[in-house]
Amino acid sequence: MRARLRRSSAVALVSAITAGSALLLTACDPSAEATAAKPASSAPTGAAGTPSAPGSASPSASASTAATPSAPASSPARPSGSASAPAAPSRAAVNLTAGTGLTISNGTQYVVMDGKVVDFGTVVRDLAWSPDGKHAAFIDGAGNLQTSDPDGSHKVLIAKAPTGVTWSHPTWQVTTPDQYDKGRTNLIFTADDHGTLRLLRLPARAGATPDVLSLNPYSDDHPKLPPTTGNLWPNSSGAHGRIVYANTDDGQVYLRDDYLRQNGGPVLKGSQPAAADEGELVFVRSVDGHDHIFASRLNQVEPDEQDLTPGSVLDFTEPVISHDGRTVAFRGPDGIYTAPTEGGKPQKVSDTVGLPAFRS
Repeated sequence: MRARLRRSSAVALVSAITAGSALLLTACDPSAEATAAKPASSAPTGAAGTPSAPGSASPSASASTAATPSAPASSPARPSGSASAPAAPSRAAVNLTAGTGLTISNGTQYVVMDGKVVDFGTVVRDLAWSPDGKHAAFIDGAGNLQTSDPDGSHKVLIAKAPTGVTWSHPTWQVTTPDQYDKGRTNLIFTADDHGTLRLLRLPARAGATPDVLSLNPYSDDHPKLPPTTGNLWPNSSGAHGRIVYANTDDGQVYLRDDYLRQNGGPVLKGSQPAAADEGELVFVRSVDGHDHIFASRLNQVEPDEQDLTPGSVLDFTEPVISHDGRTVAFRGPDGIYTAPTEGGKPQKVSDTVGLPAFRS
């Protein structure tokens, strides 16, 4: 009898983990239920000027731009609030992530990590890793900002989002102490206050109060910067906490570097940027009505932009880049893909649809 009960429990657990995998969500893509409702073989389409997640009909933090590169990037939407609980990743679908340093969060308490599924014990949205990979930052089920150890233990509630304000896409800004900089460990994220987007920053400690991130031009003769509104999708990299972000009004990617320069300027047309430590940049741009992943470099006067998903009729979004700048991972309508930043055929590494991140 005990043996039969154990076998029945095991079957029930596997069924609970694998059932409903089409409903996977992320905070960046709260409308992913629309994607799940579509057949996997259906190529997502994006109406010009309508930012949406793959297969989605409502705006989200997914990076769809219009068919012209000058169209604005999309804005984050409300947190996931589905009546149907999102499913845990299937263990059989994560094996190819082993040894890659890649993690995937999908709006459940389960995170794909190094070929395994880790239970964080709480909803994890928009997971981001500190540069040393020892600490996670994420938006929890209540929309608040938390940090934890890689296994979900030692959680720290950093700050609570005000009522009616949606926080999303945190990034770690960790700087190396030197004669000019005493060293900082901050979290920067997007706040959507009833449709008004701002970048906020606060120290990565419990009870910290966020402030609007200051954005200044390089100099008085280079004043072209967006206002503090309309900005989203921050990503920090390098020893001095350089930041790239996107603006929804002009559809451009901007650089903020308050160490070598004061403070930043536009880089190129695109959305959802991410940068590696040495300056490699990946971003999303629309090509023939579909979202493609591009690569470039921040330190070039004229960026050499390369389409990493040429000819694709699928929408690829939410790119992240490895610390060494060699590999980009991104979200497709049916899972997570990787590709060399120098170009090459994308490889599907997981059936889990969610937000990729590199822990190492």
